Amino acid sequence: MQSKNLSRLLRALSRQGLNVSYQNGVYSVRLDNAFESPTAEVLLPEGFAVEGKALKQLASLATVSHPSGGEVTRVCATPDFHPGDAGVAIGSIVQTKNMVIPAAVGSDINCGMRLHVADLSLEEFLSQRNHFVELMKGDYFLGTRDVSMDAVTARGMFQHGILGWLSAMTANPLGSFVASNFEQLWQECDNVYLSGSLEGNINYAPPELVPKTGIVRDGELATIGGGNHFVEIQIVERVEDKSAAYSWGIKEGQLAFMIHSGSRSVGKYIGGMWRDRAWKAWQIGTAYPNSRLFPLSNDSNPDLVSNYLEAEATAANYGFVNRLLLAELLRLRLRQVYGDIAAPLVYDLPHNITLPDGKRWIVRKGACPAYPGQPVIIPGSMGSSSYLLMGLGNERFLSSASHGAGRAKSRFAMSRKGACRDELSLGLTGVDCVTLREERRLEEAPAAYKPIQPVIDAQVEAGMVKVVARLKPILTFKA
Repeated sequence: MQSKNLSRLLRALSRQGLNVSYQNGVYSVRLDNAFESPTAEVLLPEGFAVEGKALKQLASLATVSHPSGGEVTRVCATPDFHPGDAGVAIGSIVQTKNMVIPAAVGSDINCGMRLHVADLSLEEFLSQRNHFVELMKGDYFLGTRDVSMDAVTARGMFQHGILGWLSAMTANPLGSFVASNFEQLWQECDNVYLSGSLEGNINYAPPELVPKTGIVRDGELATIGGGNHFVEIQIVERVEDKSAAYSWGIKEGQLAFMIHSGSRSVGKYIGGMWRDRAWKAWQIGTAYPNSRLFPLSNDSNPDLVSNYLEAEATAANYGFVNRLLLAELLRLRLRQVYGDIAAPLVYDLPHNITLPDGKRWIVRKGACPAYPGQPVIIPGSMGSSSYLLMGLGNERFLSSASHGAGRAKSRFAMSRKGACRDELSLGLTGVDCVTLREERRLEEAPAAYKPIQPVIDAQVEAGMVKVVARLKPILTFKA
C-alpha cells in the first residue's frame, strides 16, 4: 500500500477510536486508551479492503476480561477477516487465561471442513452426473435419506461424537447406513481432528433428541445448512507437495468431495443458551463490558466454565457426526452409481470452537488449527479453487489458518433489489450449482467472496501453511 494512502487510512481509523499501525502485511490494532489489553494483529494481503467495523470488533475482543479474574492474552486474525454479525469478527483467534467467552464461538459450534478423494476420473463422473445429482438432491434437500438411530446411538453421539456414534451404530446399524463400511469408518477416525470425539453431556442436548428408548429421527442431521455451507465435488487440479500428497493419498486427476457444515440447530440451541447464561452470571452491580461479550471466570465459578465447555463439546460432537454423515451419504451414492469406490477421508477439522492450550484456551472463530504437519482445508468460492495445505504451527498466529477466502459483500448486498444479476459479473458463468433456491446462487456467487489466491499466498509467505494441492470445483450443492 502506498504510504500516502496508508496514512489517510490510519487517520480515518483513528477517528473511529482505533490505534492502528501497519508493517509487512500485518495490521496492529488496539482501542484508544485500552493500554492494558494486548494488541491484536491481522494478516491482510496488500490491496484488500481494511474494514473498520471488523478491526473494532477485534480490538474490542482483546479488551474482554472478568472482574473476578480472567483476561485475553493474545488476539490475531487470518486474511479472510471480515465483520461478524454477533460482534466477533470472522477470522478471529483469541487466547484466554482463567476464562472462556461463549459469545466468541457463537452458535455455529464446530462448523468445519471435511475432504475425501476418490479414484474416479472427471470423465467417468460426468458420464453419470445427472443420475448422481438426482440421488443427492433427494438425500440433501428432499428427505430421501434415512438417518434413523436408536436412543443408545443418539446418546453416544452427543456424549462422545464420532466414536460414540460408531460404537452404537456398528452394533445396531439402521437407515441408510446399513450399507456402510464400518471398518473403514473406524479407520478414518485417525484422520479427524481429536478423533471427532470430545467429552460431551447429553444433559445439554435438545431433550427430544436424547430419549431413553426408541428410535430418533432427526430432521436436521446430515443436512448442509444455510449461509456459506456446502458440499462440493472437485477435481485435484495440481499437486504442489508430492511427498505430503503421497502420504495423504492425493493424486492429480482424482475426484474429491469437500464438506463445509457444522452443528446446525443443536449449535444454535446450545450457543444461545450459554450466551444467555454468561450474561445472567455477570456480577450484579458490575458494569457490562463495552464489547457486550460476557466471559465466564474460572477463578470465581470453575463449575460454570467446566459446564460450558462440556456443553460446547456436546454440540461439537454433533457437528463432527453431521459432516461424517453428509460424506457417507455421498460416498454410498458414489458406490451405487459408479461401483466399488473407497473414497477415503483425507481430513476433517473444526473452525468454530474453544480448545485447551496448555493452561489457557484458544477460541477460533472462522479460523482453523494449523499445527505442524496437520492437514488444513481452505475453500475458495464455488467458482474458484480450494486448497489442501499443511500446517506449520506459526506461534505468532496461534498455530492457526483461515477457513476460507472471506466475504467481500454481504448476502443482503448480493440479493437486494437492484443488485447485479449478470452471470458474468457475478462470476457464475460455467458454475454448476445444485440448489432448490435460486437466491442461494446469488448470495453465494463468487463475486461475494475475496479472491482466494492472495489469501493463500499471504499465509504461505507468513509461514503459517504450505500448499499441498489445489482443487477445482466441478459442482456445488447449496441448501
